This record gives sequence, structure tokens and C-alpha cells, in this order.
Amino acid sequence: MEEWNGFLLEGTTDKGQEDDVLVEWKPGDPVTPQYVLRLAGYTEADYLCSPEENIYNISFSRFKIRDLEGGSVILDLKRHCPTEIKDVKEQEAARFIQYHFTPAFLNLREIGATLEFTVGSKAVNRFRLIERHYFRDMLLKTFDFEIGFCIPHSRNTCEHIYSLPDLDPRTIEEMIAHPFQTRSDSFYFANNKLIMHHKAEYSFCKGMEMDTE
Repeated sequence: MEEWNGFLLEGTTDKGQEDDVLVEWKPGDPVTPQYVLRLAGYTEADYLCSPEENIYNISFSRFKIRDLEGGSVILDLKRHCPTEIKDVKEQEAARFIQYHFTPAFLNLREIGATLEFTVGSKAVNRFRLIERHYFRDMLLKTFDFEIGFCIPHSRNTCEHIYSLPDLDPRTIEEMIAHPFQTRSDSFYFANNKLIMHHKAEYSFCKGMEMDTE
């Protein structure tokens, strides 16, 4: 039997928690939140964990973005019939996505991103998402969301509130003129251990909106 849980989360760039005290990281050590928060840039071709490290069988079934000021839905992606069994190609494809937005997206001040996901047979403790967004080598902003505890065999929905960065006109022009040079790393943790790493690239060219069917 599955149960629904709901969360409303606002991102922060400074957690200020004791477990984020800087410690020296060595190759072979577990990837921790404090490690990814100090990465010098986008991870390029590297994934910092394998799909098999998602031992909780967390599966995302829907992702929706809305403009909090105007109320319009910008994006609504649905994945039908998520299962706990995936082949290697499907696992790899699920870790990378390209988003196509119009230039108007860069003028938004605050958006809500609703995420729906299921959990397998193991409870998830201290579920946390850290996102780092870049344009070329420049860090635009870091978002840090504590999702918390998720019970086994549950369906969950949470809305992350993003306060978007203030961008100067020159940077906006460059981001529009150079599609997919705006990129992000999304790191998902349970009990301060990295269990999923997803990547995204963004285009803000007019006439290249995503087909959500």
C-alpha cells in the first residue's frame, strides 16, 4: 500500500548546520553535502555516484514548474508507470535532461518546482537536494532543500520555491545567445550520503519551448 506525503520547501544558500563543517575529502570517501557545496564548477562528464547507489529505489514521476507571481504553468513533465526495475540505458538517460525555455524565463523572480516521486521498500532519512547552477564557469546560485523523512512504499510530492538570481543584462544576453552553456548539477542525499546525481542543460532561445507530451 502506498501513501501520499506532501512538502513545501524553500531553498537556502546557507544551511548553517553542524554537519556542514568543512572536512578534508579524499578520493574514495563518500560524497557529502559539504563536498559538493565546495565544488569549483560544473561536473562536466563525471557523475559522482552510480545509479546503483539509489538503494531506496526513488523514482521521479512528475516535474512541474510554475511562475509564482503570474500563476502560469511553464513546464509539466510526466513519466508514466515508474518501476523499481530499469535497464542501464534507461537509468543513464534519466540522469540527464535538456530544458528549452523562452528568453522571458530569465526575467522571472520566483518559481515553484513541484516534484512527485515514489520510494521503494526502504525508508529515506534526511532526504536532501542540493542544486548548483552555472553559466559557463560562473556559479549563478546554489539551492539547498531539506525534504526530510520519507516512509517506505510511499508516493510523495514537494514544491521547491526558487528565488532566482538577479542577472545583469549582459549575462542575460550571453545566456540567450549560447544555448546549453547554462547547466546545473542536482545532488540528492540520504543521511548525508550521495545517492543520486542528475545533470541538466538549459536553452533560452525563442521558439524552442519543450514539448511536454
